[in-house]
Amino acid sequence: MALRTYANLLILGVGLVSSTAFANELKGVRVWPAPDETRVVLDMQSQADYSQFMLSNPSRLVVDLNKTSLKTKLPITVAKSEILTKVRSSNAPEKGTTRLVFELKRATTPQIFSLSPTPDGSYGYRLVMDLPNGSGAGAVDKEEQAEEKATENNLAKLPSGTADIVVAVDAGHGGDDPGSIGPTHKYEKNVTLAVARKLAAKINATTGMRAVMTRRGDYYVGLSKRSEIARKNKALLLVSIHADGFSSPKPRGASVWVLNTRRANTEIGRWLEQSEKQSELLGGGDVLSSNPKDKYLGRAVLDLQFSYSQKEGYDVAKRVLANLRHIARLHKTVPQYASLAVLKSPDIPSLLVETGFITNPIEERELTSNAHQNQLANAIYKGILQYFTAHPPEGTLFASRLKAGGAKHKVTSGQTLSGIAVKYGSSMTVIKEANNLKSNSVNIGQVLVIPGTAVTTAPAVKTTAVKVTSKATPATRIVWHTVTRGEYLGKIAANYGVTMSSIRRTSHLKSDNVMVGQKLKIAVSAVKTVRHKVRRGEFLSKIAAKYGVSVATIRDANKLRSDKLAVGQTLIIPRS
Repeated sequence: MALRTYANLLILGVGLVSSTAFANELKGVRVWPAPDETRVVLDMQSQADYSQFMLSNPSRLVVDLNKTSLKTKLPITVAKSEILTKVRSSNAPEKGTTRLVFELKRATTPQIFSLSPTPDGSYGYRLVMDLPNGSGAGAVDKEEQAEEKATENNLAKLPSGTADIVVAVDAGHGGDDPGSIGPTHKYEKNVTLAVARKLAAKINATTGMRAVMTRRGDYYVGLSKRSEIARKNKALLLVSIHADGFSSPKPRGASVWVLNTRRANTEIGRWLEQSEKQSELLGGGDVLSSNPKDKYLGRAVLDLQFSYSQKEGYDVAKRVLANLRHIARLHKTVPQYASLAVLKSPDIPSLLVETGFITNPIEERELTSNAHQNQLANAIYKGILQYFTAHPPEGTLFASRLKAGGAKHKVTSGQTLSGIAVKYGSSMTVIKEANNLKSNSVNIGQVLVIPGTAVTTAPAVKTTAVKVTSKATPATRIVWHTVTRGEYLGKIAANYGVTMSSIRRTSHLKSDNVMVGQKLKIAVSAVKTVRHKVRRGEFLSKIAAKYGVSVATIRDANKLRSDKLAVGQTLIIPRS
């Protein structure tokens, strides 16, 4: 009896030791390669008790999880990471410890931290390791470097007044942060990336605009890092793409949100703020925490900057909503306010577009449809284009177009929109988009922005003027022009010595907007050249304007080494 009791106590003791030795479990390993680092997330049963050290030749990171059992399959071979090749287990220094080895391509300085469970219970305890790529630059890094180089050229090396308008396009969530999840398990992070890519493509195809994406793949970017990317690339606008979610499947419709430093005053707004707060927890830190030093000075400066970015962001948001209403149900018909970290760039006007509720079964199907994603991207793009056409920033190609050929027109008695369009060689569609007009009606005293309407006139050479028809006449011939970056319709018309309206007709254009790579059908004069004898008081740019060609065209045709001309000099003026 005593022997049996002793045996039972021994078994119980072994069980207690075993339970103590394995107080925690490693339930899973998730790897997320990103452009500048690779994130590894260890899903734990409880908070991790760990230690780590580095090994060299070859480079390895070793993590010992104390009192932890392994409940996931290893090894894991890692693809598309610039730093990590494999995650495997190894012999532990003592019983009850799980040793993990991370095989690296080069030495790095890992950042390791623990995360508590998220408020909604989607994620439990986690141990996160961020492994910087170090000195090795991968393909994605080269893309970012190219973007930064383009920004430098945009600001410093391009001729004055031809800079691109840079728009930061932010695809919400990503990596270990899936965002909202639909009824059939569709992830918000995939919808946002698809729409963001389509929006960026439309922006990049527009002369005078360039898009910078905060993420290009399925990886997480911290909320503060998104603003940093926009700022580093000198973005003039940040647009964050999201798909809404709610605890009920009933809410539907798209909405646009702008920054408000106070709490949201709607239930959906509070839900949205809570969702973003959860994203911060998934990312490993609260980006809203502030430095107590210089608190009052910082607040004063931020208040001034916020007032500007809020005003401009609201203006863009209104235009985006006006376009969204044509292709999607709206949850709110006016821009909404919320205190969202991704919008808190005081120097960059920002807006967050909720493309619909992925938690609604109907909208989940729409949001994952390629056709609907295209429509959403186009609506957002049109709103952005309308804003910058009406308010072109100084030093940009958009501003140069407005100054060179555009104008501000004050409506007088008896004038109509069609008449004003004819006067400026523009179109009603372009003027309506630039001024966000909902109808063809205009009011006396109303000031209209007439964008990019460089009307080419050549009164002294009427014999070579092109008669505008949709078909070539005996006096004209058809040429094809492929639009390149930096060109716009007014500039192209001037180069060929024709009017913008003639190009619109022959190419069947509905507006004055042209895209890089677009082919235009242009009816030009059949006369090859015109000879011009320089008179007193004439200079090269004046002569170029007279004939509706560029200075460079005359310079090349006459092999001029400078723009100086002599009275009596004969110039060849190309007319095609």
